[in-house]
Amino acid sequence: MDYKAVHRYADTGPRKIRLFADLIRGRNVDEALQLLRFYHNRGAKLIEEVVRSALGNADFLECPDLDSLIVSEARVDGGPTFKRMQPRARGTAFQIKRRLAHIHVTLSDPPETSPTEAPASSFRRPRPRACPRRRPVTN
Repeated sequence: MDYKAVHRYADTGPRKIRLFADLIRGRNVDEALQLLRFYHNRGAKLIEEVVRSALGNADFLECPDLDSLIVSEARVDGGPTFKRMQPRARGTAFQIKRRLAHIHVTLSDPPETSPTEAPASSFRRPRPRACPRRRPVTN
């Protein structure tokens, strides 16, 4: 089952928060919280709050095993942008864009793997070259 939490209109730009969303995606919840706890960054604190909220939702809905949950989705979308004008020299003005973000976190049970499935092979064929090697020109 999936357990979700959303923080809408987070007062930080989405690019600053996406770094931490990419960091925790696919990890165990305890591991994700440990990673986020030691970053002294506003984006990390916001993501940590949303992960804790999703974990609280799982507890409220009586998840059978809270320790085995993984972060299956960590998504940061852009929210509305406040646009302001900053006066500059000679009567000109620059635009200030204050960006907001929407943070979505989904926790789910780990995927079940059957023992009959063989692990995927790690062998990769070399990629073909874009162009063949050129021969040196002789005059």
